Amino acid sequence: MIELILTLLSAALVNNLLLGLPLGADALRHPRSPALALASAAMLVSAVPLAWLLDRLLLAPLELGALRLFLFLPLLAPLAWLALQLLAQLRPTLPRNGLWPLLLGNGATLGAMLLASANSFWHALGLGIGGGLGFWLALTLFDDLLEQVEQTDVPAPFKGTPMLLICAGLMGLAFLGFNGFGTT
Repeated sequence: MIELILTLLSAALVNNLLLGLPLGADALRHPRSPALALASAAMLVSAVPLAWLLDRLLLAPLELGALRLFLFLPLLAPLAWLALQLLAQLRPTLPRNGLWPLLLGNGATLGAMLLASANSFWHALGLGIGGGLGFWLALTLFDDLLEQVEQTDVPAPFKGTPMLLICAGLMGLAFLGFNGFGTT
């Protein structure tokens, strides 16, 4: 149980999939989408334990561990559809236009699935839940940061993508402050 809690905190704060391990950096191009944050979090929570189960029950007995990527990549399509359906049921007012390609190409989900397949089930469950919470937290904080930047006077050369990258770097440094959290 301790392993689950430490992995959950580590995945959410220290090794954030979006800022610490830039696996889902493509989501930073669309920070104003709370639907993307929620759908990606739901997708991570379901995908990582499922990938661990498939790895242990199907690939490991057949000694086909090298085919993880080829099994996990097509698995993203039904998981993205499931996340969008869950989002439509829970929050029908959120716009879901254009989320399908972003969820299909979500590098954070695929990376977390590959990372979790080598550890225990509790680690995979903690990585899924903590990774989803951390992804949602980082995108929500990034959205708030960009709203504050829009209210300030930014020089013309820094508007747009340069400011987006500066904000992402500063948030990554802020999340580095959690390094060492949970160690004695």
